[in-house]
Amino acid sequence: MKLTFWGAAHTVTGSMHLVETGGKRYLLDCGLYQGRRKDADQKNRHLPFPGSSIDAVILSHAHIDHSGNLPTLVKNGFSGPIYTTPATIDLCNWMLRDTAHIQEKDAEFLNKRIEKRKAQGQENGIVTPLYTMQDAERALPLFRPVPYHTPRDLAPGMSYESYDAGHILGSSCMVLHDSTSGPPVRLAFSGDVGRPNLPIIRDPEPMPPADYLILESTYGGRLHKSVSHVINKLADVVNRTAARGGRIIVPAFAVGRTQQLVLLLHQLANEKRIPNIPIFVDSPLAINITAVHRDHPECFDDETREYIIHGEDPFGFRRLQYIREAADSKKLNDLHGPFVVISASGMAEQGRILHHLRNNIEDGRNTVLITGFQAQDTLGRKLVEKWPEVRIFGEPMRVRAEIASLDELSGHADQRELLDWIKPLAPHLKKVFLVHGEPQQSETFAKLLHSTYNLEVRAPVPGQSFELV
Repeated sequence: MKLTFWGAAHTVTGSMHLVETGGKRYLLDCGLYQGRRKDADQKNRHLPFPGSSIDAVILSHAHIDHSGNLPTLVKNGFSGPIYTTPATIDLCNWMLRDTAHIQEKDAEFLNKRIEKRKAQGQENGIVTPLYTMQDAERALPLFRPVPYHTPRDLAPGMSYESYDAGHILGSSCMVLHDSTSGPPVRLAFSGDVGRPNLPIIRDPEPMPPADYLILESTYGGRLHKSVSHVINKLADVVNRTAARGGRIIVPAFAVGRTQQLVLLLHQLANEKRIPNIPIFVDSPLAINITAVHRDHPECFDDETREYIIHGEDPFGFRRLQYIREAADSKKLNDLHGPFVVISASGMAEQGRILHHLRNNIEDGRNTVLITGFQAQDTLGRKLVEKWPEVRIFGEPMRVRAEIASLDELSGHADQRELLDWIKPLAPHLKKVFLVHGEPQQSETFAKLLHSTYNLEVRAPVPGQSFELV
């Protein structure tokens, strides 16, 4: 078995790992790289292999940095199966279409600006979307459902089995079993490892023994605050912003984070711990994704099931409004008084959240609430780092709004949680490959894995290959 790392190597986004064995080529994830716009566009457009050379894709979960470049792969000739869990397929059905729609709309918006500048002799060129809705539609029929704990044959002597990663709805860790060319090799891939006690979904499952492990390291050098404090912190942010008449603008991933926030706000509203202000989820994607959550209660934890048992919709309550139409989204700009708006994308890189930030970031009464990991060079990361000025749609804007963070909701296991997760695997592992982490996080965690479990650990660079025997 040969393993080559092409994405999420020495960086957090763009998960993509190539496995070659028995004359076949399998891709673990095919995600969008997110970061500096020009760099991201180059990396996402130019895949390091022809799509037609890949026999199958095994997808860990639906987040766009793991699934979002599948339409580009199809555009480049891929026509094989994409194996993943049923919930992930239902999520990708909406997410890939939405990403394509955003690519098209953003290109249209930027081209209008370019046309104005061209008329003034300031700029040339035209922006083309990374992929179109048509490319996304061609990818969707390729998905094949594989439930948890159900071995799936990929080829004679090659199979895989998935386990609940506890990261988002339908997220999986997996073990590939290869006996095509010699003694059996077991390669585990963590995808993104979740955290115990997060709202809605079950905790991460233990993994069976493996010889090699590809392991995420997003928070390999950090510890999260306890999840138990998150509801108090959320209440504080809402109360203090409402008291000064401001708006709470929340960039949030449409999958997982939006539903968690809605559930927590539902709880606070029931307990009358926040003022009676409007709460909006302004994202067609988040509305569709929330419907997918309702369709998969088998993935819920006991606390979320309690809402259903008592006849309540965990994702709907009196003050909450879901906004689908762009015209209704624009009306929020004219709304007086405090309110909460949750909108995608989670790293504030595209979508309606950019319009809300442009309209609200220069008002000191408002709060921008960051609720998840922000990759380097994204707008969300610049806000977390307290840049005094940021560019939105190419225009410089002063950051006068309060910037608050709700790190407790992170869907990624921290250093201690990763150590606990890998502990049962450690005695059997020959080597660990750290991915999906910035270099400092991976380096810190590599040293800790070696000192704690005496493991051989590598943090591969893009294009680096290893023979697994």
